[in-house]
Amino acid sequence: MELLNRVHQHFSASIELKKQSQTLLSPDIVRAGQMMGTCLETGHKILTCGNGGSAEQAQHFSSELINRFEKERKALAAIALTTDTSNLTSIANDYSFKNIFSRQINALGQKGDILLALSTSGNSPNVMKAIETALTQKMSIVLLSGRDGGKTAGQLTHTDIEIRVPSQSTARIQEVHLLIIHCLCDIIDFL
Repeated sequence: MELLNRVHQHFSASIELKKQSQTLLSPDIVRAGQMMGTCLETGHKILTCGNGGSAEQAQHFSSELINRFEKERKALAAIALTTDTSNLTSIANDYSFKNIFSRQINALGQKGDILLALSTSGNSPNVMKAIETALTQKMSIVLLSGRDGGKTAGQLTHTDIEIRVPSQSTARIQEVHLLIIHCLCDIIDFL
């Protein structure tokens, strides 16, 4: 019975955080979705990055754009910077792990593109370096974060968008990040 109660507590905590996030984050999700839709409509692309579970979610977002989300449409330009093991390992080996995303952004990012960066803590050095490089490339940033936003929140300009999940729990933050990703995909499809 104790394990059943633990499972119920996880569901309850997730539901409660999603309700809280719905009210708090919906306006920024809409703004980010509109920004992304405009980016794609004007022939630009979205680059995505994150570590661990956030890397998976970056890849998930990119695959929903390239393939499709819930409606048939043309393929949309998105690149997950987390997937090319040859790039990742050569950059980490020759430079440092901190540069695995920034080198790719330097090569692929252009003015008018968007970087979707995911970091539950907001303190991942390679995500911070990715944001720094994207800004020098004149790209816009959408940051999915949690906790207090970390150092990444302080890097953003007034035109960038941070969607910060109000939680300290990595698992709960990632659950809401996935819902946010699906909301962004739906907005892009709807526009």
